[in-house]
Amino acid sequence: MKEKHTLQHFFLFLKGIAMGAADVVPGVSGGTIAFISGIYEELVSTIHNLNFRFFSIWKEKGFLTAWKLYNLSFLVTLFGGVLTSILTLAKLIGWLLENQPILVWSFFFGLIVASIVYIGKQIKLWNIKIILAILLATFGSFYITLAEPMTSPESNWYIFFSGFIAIIAMILPGISGSFILLLMGSYEVILKTLNNFRESLFEANWELLGESILKLTIFLIGAVIGLKLFSGVLTWLFKNFRNLTLAILTGFMIGALNKVWPWKDVLSWRLNSSGENVPFLEESVLPSDFIGNPQLIGAIISMLIGFLSIFILERIASKKAEKI
Repeated sequence: MKEKHTLQHFFLFLKGIAMGAADVVPGVSGGTIAFISGIYEELVSTIHNLNFRFFSIWKEKGFLTAWKLYNLSFLVTLFGGVLTSILTLAKLIGWLLENQPILVWSFFFGLIVASIVYIGKQIKLWNIKIILAILLATFGSFYITLAEPMTSPESNWYIFFSGFIAIIAMILPGISGSFILLLMGSYEVILKTLNNFRESLFEANWELLGESILKLTIFLIGAVIGLKLFSGVLTWLFKNFRNLTLAILTGFMIGALNKVWPWKDVLSWRLNSSGENVPFLEESVLPSDFIGNPQLIGAIISMLIGFLSIFILERIASKKAEKI
């Protein structure tokens, strides 16, 4: 029994690693990974149930009782995987995106297409309302991928608002929190703050460390508040309008395919936090119209690997469910 419990936590940790890896890439949502791996509703409901009663239960019945009641082993294990992934895989994914962008985006394209099929299969009742919801969500998500990133002031209120909005996107399948930060002009700000935090620790620059901690704290407060409020909305929607909610999430992912389309022409460039020129506005094009080597065979193979990985993950999850 203990071995089964340990194995479940190990798989949960791996799902967290996959979520973290997805959230690092502007265009891919950790919420998508949570949904296809079968933990989405538990994640949303667990976050929604968190409140300050935890401390009174701790005082009355003990820490372990409160810990189990609020399902904190689930959250700690999952977010432990997310954090581990961000700290260890972010550099690798960044390198792959820089050196093999077509193959990486092809993999994510195949993964999201399979996710659309998987989530669409969860819709039990099809009617005009469901179809309209998918279409509206698709157009809304597609429009977001076309939006021009804005330049923002580095004010504390804007950083708070960025955290509030980005975390909502991160738990929605199909919408990338890091891409929303990019659209809001906050991606570089948060990245720069993280770099300043790390450098100030090594250089013992206490003034810079204080500024970095303040900004990161404000961002995290916004994220926690956004997560708590929106998880309640999602819990209510799944409970009362499950089919409609699934339809909207499916539409979000269909629209997001434009962002992860592997072949793009760069319309304009921007300077990143390292002073390097990186794409600012891009336009999706056909492989035949792509300037450079389209790597068509490699891209198709990467798409197939991404597509099949979802169904392998689904098969593993269903076998585990049968055993339990």
